[in-house]
Amino acid sequence: MAIKKSILVFGVGILQKSIIERCKLKGLYTVGIDPNPNAECKASVDAFEVVAGDNFNGTLFIAKKYNVSGIITAATDKPLVMMARVAKELSLPYFSKETAIISTDKLLMKRRFIDNEIPCARGFVISDTSGLNKLDIFFPIIVKPRDNSGSRGVIYCSDIESANNALKEASQFTKKENVLVEEFIEGKEYSIESIHYNGKSHVIQVTEKETTNFPYNVEIGHLQPADISEDQRDQINTLINNIANALHFENCASHTEIKINSNGIFVIETSPRLGGDFISSTLVPLSTGINMEDILIDIAISNEIKPDNLIPKFDKISCIKYFELPEGTIKKINNMENISNISGFQSWFLRLKYKDKIQKITSSLNRYGYIIFQTDSKKGLIDSLDICNKIIKSGVIIDEKNV
Repeated sequence: MAIKKSILVFGVGILQKSIIERCKLKGLYTVGIDPNPNAECKASVDAFEVVAGDNFNGTLFIAKKYNVSGIITAATDKPLVMMARVAKELSLPYFSKETAIISTDKLLMKRRFIDNEIPCARGFVISDTSGLNKLDIFFPIIVKPRDNSGSRGVIYCSDIESANNALKEASQFTKKENVLVEEFIEGKEYSIESIHYNGKSHVIQVTEKETTNFPYNVEIGHLQPADISEDQRDQINTLINNIANALHFENCASHTEIKINSNGIFVIETSPRLGGDFISSTLVPLSTGINMEDILIDIAISNEIKPDNLIPKFDKISCIKYFELPEGTIKKINNMENISNISGFQSWFLRLKYKDKIQKITSSLNRYGYIIFQTDSKKGLIDSLDICNKIIKSGVIIDEKNV
């Protein structure tokens, strides 16, 4: 019997669930590592090892112990530097440690953008509130940690008072001694899902975003394909190539966040990984028939891409919508099973139960449920979302006085 090739999956949480399943479908022996001994998907991997996120020698030992043929992760920035170090040590396909370091520090990333004339927001770092008075920047501004994701600590500020409060809050979400302050760029938000291999960049899909109202800017909806012009698509292709060259993206996916306004296209940030929020794992296959996880696994294991895997199989509408409910306490939940009968329904999740308190959504961590659709038209999606909203409104009864 042929011995299975093994692959090391960094992270065994819900964000990695889909890519673990794809690895197993390809017949790979999956080795999952996570600092959490109770990681949510540890039963899904063939071998599970607990290792601290900064333990290089321990991680390398596990990689050698299972004789892994590739390394992979999904939807998280945290292990990228460690993965680059392990890949170099074992001569596995991956990008460089320098690329990983720049990609996980928003200040270093911004400097690289500016050095390569990639349009982005001006930004500064400050370590305390006194630094706000010294900035050559006008309100509104965005305050954010340099080293975090999922909208944690990302806050819109309209004046000095809100900026002082935001600085204190953002500082709770970083290991750095300072935080990043950026000029606010008007415009609609999008993300670009791409593959980088053999010196070439391939834009797979453009995602249109919906976010909460300020001061928090949390993503609560993703739609594919985005409603943009062909000229804008051409500009995006050029932009992604420029970013890949500037940050040396290779043997990876990328998830790049942008804003588009009347002055052009501006990069907010990028990362050499698959997008979270089911964007890469679910929405891209539903809208194009392309599975980016499979492509990344092929790169990791065999250092190759099958050209046909980059070609769309169809052109459909896909969407994830995160539920938004008033703040309060759950009095009753009923008739939610009707959601699965909506046209285009793919899957849904709601973690709320009787007597749970609904808080304001301030980051991706405190969203409480979602629904995913695939439809043939934009109108079909709008109709399905309208039915969904009615079911939610009538099915989740909230005591808004009991916050």
